[in-house]
Amino acid sequence: MTAFWTEADFDDHELVQLVRDRESGLTAIIALHSTHLGPGAGGTRFWHYPDSKDALRDALRLSRGMSYKNAMAGLPMGGGKAVILAPASGGKTPELLAAFGDAVEALHGRYVTAEDVGIAEADMVAVSRRTNYVSGLPVEGAESAGGDPGPFTAMGIFHGIKAAVRHKLSKDTLTGVRVAVQGTGSVGGGVARLLAQEGARLVLSDINRDRAAALASELDAETAAPDAVMSIACDVFSPNALGAILDDEGIARLDAAIVAGGANNQLARAGHGQLLADRGILYAPDYVINAGGIISVTLEYLARQKGESCDINEVRKRLVQIPGRLEEIWQQSDETGVSPDVVADRMAQKLIGR
Repeated sequence: MTAFWTEADFDDHELVQLVRDRESGLTAIIALHSTHLGPGAGGTRFWHYPDSKDALRDALRLSRGMSYKNAMAGLPMGGGKAVILAPASGGKTPELLAAFGDAVEALHGRYVTAEDVGIAEADMVAVSRRTNYVSGLPVEGAESAGGDPGPFTAMGIFHGIKAAVRHKLSKDTLTGVRVAVQGTGSVGGGVARLLAQEGARLVLSDINRDRAAALASELDAETAAPDAVMSIACDVFSPNALGAILDDEGIARLDAAIVAGGANNQLARAGHGQLLADRGILYAPDYVINAGGIISVTLEYLARQKGESCDINEVRKRLVQIPGRLEEIWQQSDETGVSPDVVADRMAQKLIGR
């Protein structure tokens, strides 16, 4: 693994830690970008990286995104992220999760973790046996927020898509709006169901084609191959899988008026937001529109620190504020000619004192 401070995505991170535990087989990277507003909060990703450089890049980019996301959501948390390098063969074991929990505990609260890609609620329960600096844990009662943050992320994205349709297409309803949804897991599937309830016409795609087909049957939607979904003629392209898909080639393939989805780090590099703007495509900055999950787990964590439960209505109140933040970004972009991603970055950087 190369020196992290020479990486293009290193952004004066406060801590970048390689964690190795020989007995359990754990290899992980924990990155803290900023603790200016509070402990670095962000989920743990369990993923097989053929090249360790990709794992480091993910940790650096995702932790910076969490700093911006938490700041723009008005949360008293900084930005952090962890990636566990999944072995090519074999998955998570109790020993591996315990070792990771010990690594989080060793940071004495500087980092608070939760679910991300490849990590389930049950995994967070296992980690919580070794550290209290964890959220996204199951709760009892319909009026208490907690557990899997995916549904809250999906709800925030749904509100953001509606705002984007109003801003770009001057439509107050999603009836007849064609949306191509990339990724039909916890978040993308939730987004698709909410869109379908409001009359949107859906095209669904997932690397798990059976999952996409099953959801399409449920929602009376079309399906598209994973390598074709970005070229679908639609009003909204909603990326809800992995990031860095909006590069030169991906943007050139788009046939959409709006990009609004939950994937983290959708823009491959600086400048790609401007490329979208040059094509007249409205972009919803990912860390603003997909903040629903971190809102849920943060409020859950803060409530639990006080020995209280988190009121789900408080989470919902925060979720409906996402469209207003997006509208402020788009208005500034329209007035200044600066692309929405840069407008959002500047807002976030000011909030974290950079």
